[in-house]
Order: sequence, then structure tokens, then C-alpha cells
Amino acid sequence: MTQTLEKLSFEELVQQVRACTICAEALPYGPRPVVQLSPESRILVVGQAPGRRVHETGLPFNDPSGDRLRQWMGITREAFYDDQKLAILPMGFCYPGTGKSGDLPPRPECAPTWRNALLQRLPNVGLTLVIGQYAHAWHLSGAKKSVTENVQNWRQYWPDVLAMPHPSPRNNLWLRRNPWFEHEVIPELQERVASLLEPEMYF
Repeated sequence: MTQTLEKLSFEELVQQVRACTICAEALPYGPRPVVQLSPESRILVVGQAPGRRVHETGLPFNDPSGDRLRQWMGITREAFYDDQKLAILPMGFCYPGTGKSGDLPPRPECAPTWRNALLQRLPNVGLTLVIGQYAHAWHLSGAKKSVTENVQNWRQYWPDVLAMPHPSPRNNLWLRRNPWFEHEVIPELQERVASLLEPEMYF
């Protein structure tokens, strides 16, 4: 399948992704792949999988997690949803449903099927934001088991990649316990984002 995907144009590949139904039987609300990307994208945001609200609206990070992420990056909502500036490719493209302690993990079929082909079509990305354990495991060479350890070692991957905790309100306790992240890392992140995007695109 990989060879077949490589022969597709960018538009054809994205069209296939958005029509994907490979794990439809396992999705309680059905498939609705939510991605954003352009060959010109300068920053790649890698999350876990869409939540319920994102599934309903079809807009990635259209929730409190997105509000905090945009604040961390220091960019407007308009800039965030400009695919010429940002690509957004979660580890699972569809909402996986909810379990006992929150949303279920990304479906395992998604990344092996699509991820490499899509990443190869993003030649202009200068910074990849890698959010949460599943994104860490895929994108970080030598990733630790703990999200906290990966985030603490953020300089190992900087300035091309940034290991991040999830911006979800569920992570408020982690942020209170690790104030260094917002004090030390966020200013560096905002400076890097500003250097990659047009001046009018950030605060």
C-alpha cells in the first residue's frame, strides 16, 4: 500500500485520508478523519486523536485544549487554522470514543497506514510539536516511557521537535507540579514559532 500511496498526488492522498474507513467498525460514532495540512505548512502539530467536540465540528483542536495550545504557541486562532502555516496530523485521525478514564487511545490502524506517506509530503516543516505519549512514541527517537521524562529532555530534540504534555484541562495538575514547563519552555516555543511564521500571524 505504501508504494501505491507514494504515487498519488498530494490532493489525491489527502482525499483518500479523509475518505478512510479502515477502522469504521471500531469507532462508536463512525469515521470522520480530521486533518489539516498543505505542502507549504511550516509547523506540524501532532496530537493524540480528535475528541468528541472535534468530531462534531470537524475542526482540529476546537476545544479548551486548542485554546491553551494556541496560547502556548502565541498565535491567533486565524493563524492556527491556516494550513499554509500549520499542519495538524494526530496519531489517530478519528474520534476513538470514550473509556473509563477519558478518551480511548488512537486507533492502531491509522498511523501505520497513512503517517509516513503524509509526513513525506511536508517538506517545509521547521518545527514539529509532539503532544502526549502516543505521539512521543512515534516521533521521538529514544523516547522514554514517561511523558514527563520526554518533556524534561526537550532540548535533546530542539529546535526541530518539541516534546510536549497535552494541553488538556485534565493536565492542570501536571502543569502545577511542573511549573518549569511554562516558565522555561513556552518562551522558547513562542520565539521559535514567531521565527517560522509571518510577523502578522502571531501576537
